[in-house]
Amino acid sequence: QVQLVESGGGSVQAGGSLRLSCVASGRAFSSYAMAWFRQAPGKEREFVAAISWSGGISDYADSVKGRFTISRDNVKNTVYLQMNSLKPEDTAVYYCAVPEHRYSMGRLPYEYDYWGQGTQVTVSS
Repeated sequence: QVQLVESGGGSVQAGGSLRLSCVASGRAFSSYAMAWFRQAPGKEREFVAAISWSGGISDYADSVKGRFTISRDNVKNTVYLQMNSLKPEDTAVYYCAVPEHRYSMGRLPYEYDYWGQGTQVTVSS
């Protein structure tokens, strides 16, 4: 059984920063790509960023490119999302996810079969 636990969310003003963490257990974490998604009220879940199993390849949604950085520590079984220059439109619940196929870094939610419980990020103007 895979378990993902996110933390680090909170409320910040526009321009501020937050660092999200996701600790994974129950699977060979270091051999799987990982991703972050987010979902705002009334909107569909959307891709934010993904990182390869080694951490050598990353992918970002255009809306966060240059502001967010995804990274991982395979010793700690943890993936991070550093969020800088936050905007009110970044307000959402943020989820980490494990793909069904270990090398997949897809941008669609159906490509991921394990999800964390989510952590709320609220950015005020």
